[in-house]
Amino acid sequence: MSVTMAGQASDAAMRRNVRLLFFCQALMNSAVVGQAAMGALIGYSLVEDKSLATLPMAIQMAATMAASIPAGLVFARLGRKPGFVLGAMGSLLGSLTFALGVWQGSFLIYCLGALPAGLGFGIAQHYRFAAAEVATPAYRPRAIALVMAGGVLAAALGPELVKNSKDLLAPALFLGTYLILALAPLTCMALLRIVELPPAPPRSAGAATPILEIVSRPAFLTAALTGAVAYGVMNLLMTSTPLEMMHCGFGVTESSTVIQFHAICMFAPGFFTGRLIGRFGTRPVILAGVVLNAACVGLALMGKEFSHFILALMALGLGWNLMFTGATTLLAEAHSPAERVRAQMANDFIVFGTVACTAFGSGLLHAAGGWGVLNLLVLPALLFALWRIARPARPA
Repeated sequence: MSVTMAGQASDAAMRRNVRLLFFCQALMNSAVVGQAAMGALIGYSLVEDKSLATLPMAIQMAATMAASIPAGLVFARLGRKPGFVLGAMGSLLGSLTFALGVWQGSFLIYCLGALPAGLGFGIAQHYRFAAAEVATPAYRPRAIALVMAGGVLAAALGPELVKNSKDLLAPALFLGTYLILALAPLTCMALLRIVELPPAPPRSAGAATPILEIVSRPAFLTAALTGAVAYGVMNLLMTSTPLEMMHCGFGVTESSTVIQFHAICMFAPGFFTGRLIGRFGTRPVILAGVVLNAACVGLALMGKEFSHFILALMALGLGWNLMFTGATTLLAEAHSPAERVRAQMANDFIVFGTVACTAFGSGLLHAAGGWGVLNLLVLPALLFALWRIARPARPA
């Protein structure tokens, strides 16, 4: 009886922590979803060379990539909670600096805001890893998927916030939006006070596994490269979508709605992706994500009506979720507990290095080749992911 009750209490505590991580992820994603809806448009309005419109997003993703190393060190030495607080502080500073750039009409200041915002977003990526650590092995895929589903709240509210607050402090367009978004990391810091997270892992008495040994394992490479393709393809197309819609005569309201439905499709499947992985396996779920991303390209090439944009971006969001959740699950199986922080650090460096390149390349490729070329260029990456994930699984 007592053993059963203790087990039930432990299970309840685990699920409570996963729920809290869900809300923390939602709060930290709200700024990112809002930025996706307005960042390229603001950059376009502030810079003379329009091919640099996506530069702030590229800087933000480069900072996200750079955050993987200091985040790993903080998590390894101090534990998860101090690291997540540091990330929330970065997001707060980013929102306030973005607001200053908009207020001053300065592209330089606006780009500077992308640095702390990217650091905060990079650290927030570890919420999915924290979910894996607080969950039992059997519950782990669902915990990862559920915490990633925290973006549903951000997806539902972020673009609505952009649409309804962009003129709040006119004539400085979007200034009020950034000031409101600054409340999200403050709320996240309050939630972090009550969530229970594992302490810093004990330092091994022996030599740590060399990072090159970890990243050279076939299991790690499959996980990291799949995650890189998933996020890179999604970011390449999503970043330029508001610009293409603007060229097609659509306004902020329409492009925000497209980004909203895209973001909902990115995160809502998290409520059942874990069950799909448990039933069908990780690799079939990833393969389904590849097919959905290819469907996005087909829909985008069919036309430039509002329906084409929204259906293509919805397929893109669904494909990202299946591929990225699957890649995260594969990563959890590619290292030992003692190697987890180093493996996660290396994984996010690879994934968000790819995202930084696609964020910068998105504006350049869109300006040089147009919407059709931009979409066609993702097909080789999807074929590479298809080849990688279809290979027979090999031991870590």
